Amino acid sequence: MRWFEKKTVSQQTYKAQIYVTLRPSVLDPAGTAVASGLQQHGYTGVESVRIGKYIELTVTTENEELARQQVDQMCDQLLANPVIENYSFELKQLATTVGG
Repeated sequence: MRWFEKKTVSQQTYKAQIYVTLRPSVLDPAGTAVASGLQQHGYTGVESVRIGKYIELTVTTENEELARQQVDQMCDQLLANPVIENYSFELKQLATTVGG
């Protein structure tokens, strides 16, 4: 490539849908309260409830692998507490842009 030629970089935008839940070994008082409330309202088939978080974000990177790495790091470092929570996520490609 010559000095006057621009390198074309393709950027892809992804939507990450992140699910954060308490580890099974961690007590969930909010879930217990919701289960009790549901049973009191006649939903007697409800045996247990676990409360979690749903997070949605968009990220723009060069490729899906890099997007997965970044979202995984975000979850591990900030969005979830790895001591007491588990997380999982799904990525959906939204758009591709080409820039110089």
